[in-house]
Amino acid sequence: MRLDKLTIFNYKNISEAELHFSPKLNCFIGNNGEGKTNVLDAIHFLSFCRSYSSSIDALCVRHGEEFMSLQGLYEHEDGTEEDIHIGLKVGQKKVVRRGKKAYRRIAEHIGLIPLVMVSPADQVLVSGGSEERRRFMDMVICQYDPAYTESLLRYNKALQHRNVLLKQDEETPIDPEIFLIFEEQMAHEGEYIYRKRSEFISELIPVFQQFFDEISDGHEQVELRYVSHCQRGPLLEQLTSQRFKDKAVGYSLHGTHKDDLEMLQGGYLVRREGSQGQSKTFLVALKLAQFDFLSRTGSNTTPLLLLDDIFDKLDANRVERIVKLVGGGRFGQIFITDTNREHLDAILASMDGDNRMFYVERGEIRA
Repeated sequence: MRLDKLTIFNYKNISEAELHFSPKLNCFIGNNGEGKTNVLDAIHFLSFCRSYSSSIDALCVRHGEEFMSLQGLYEHEDGTEEDIHIGLKVGQKKVVRRGKKAYRRIAEHIGLIPLVMVSPADQVLVSGGSEERRRFMDMVICQYDPAYTESLLRYNKALQHRNVLLKQDEETPIDPEIFLIFEEQMAHEGEYIYRKRSEFISELIPVFQQFFDEISDGHEQVELRYVSHCQRGPLLEQLTSQRFKDKAVGYSLHGTHKDDLEMLQGGYLVRREGSQGQSKTFLVALKLAQFDFLSRTGSNTTPLLLLDDIFDKLDANRVERIVKLVGGGRFGQIFITDTNREHLDAILASMDGDNRMFYVERGEIRA
């Protein structure tokens, strides 16, 4: 997949821009807070119909404006073109169009334009709660498996219904059969979700470890460990047997909505023991493994790779190894931001073929 042209109108601090890209490497340079990340975020929005940094769409509209729009002109490996347009008016639902036709359900768009973004915001994968790591797994799998997306939606709907029942006043008894309806659906969908997550992590682990070894020069031992209630036995049995305890707290304590992806280094959780540089190395290796995985699954379309300020917190040796990785021709079309021109020049020097440099200042972008 290749993004040839991006048109931005009133997106965050960018009032208007029309950008034509290299099929290989596109670099954005500028000081912090000037708008480099917002360009990458706009590209992310066109793939996932949401910002990478915020779940509130209205925050993407430029201050003082009522409307924003994004348009991306893409080309598949076989030469097929895609025209994606997203429009959002404050207070209204966003409209996503493929060609001239609006999607009936936005979820239908996810996976059409696979994309991997590496950003300082990814630190939450290490330091945040388990919901962040579940979201990581789900966003990858949803890009190549539409059935998984539908299963997640059904599971979450059944979970919401069960939680409503759990909160009901004790003076209004509820027929256990009603609980069972939602528990059976949670168990059915949850065990499917568990199988898909397990398959994904099993395939991801060796590639992740390979990338980590390349970046760290093999000096550190790392591990990914998927943890789920489904590993304890049939989920339905756990839900029904724990119903009384769940009623006491008012929500469901068991299920795939509690899964986690433990990230370990030297046998210890990275979030507790790892340095900033080690955490950053872990995240970069994880995202590059995600890219490799998506390249080999689904439609076998090469994803777009977005690298936002990835060299911060890393020592010179690790920066050099990442430069060699990124410049080695393994990653298709790349979009990268940095405040340090030397990093970008090193990547440019290591790559053959076309590239473009963009300078960003106060939301204005010039080539």
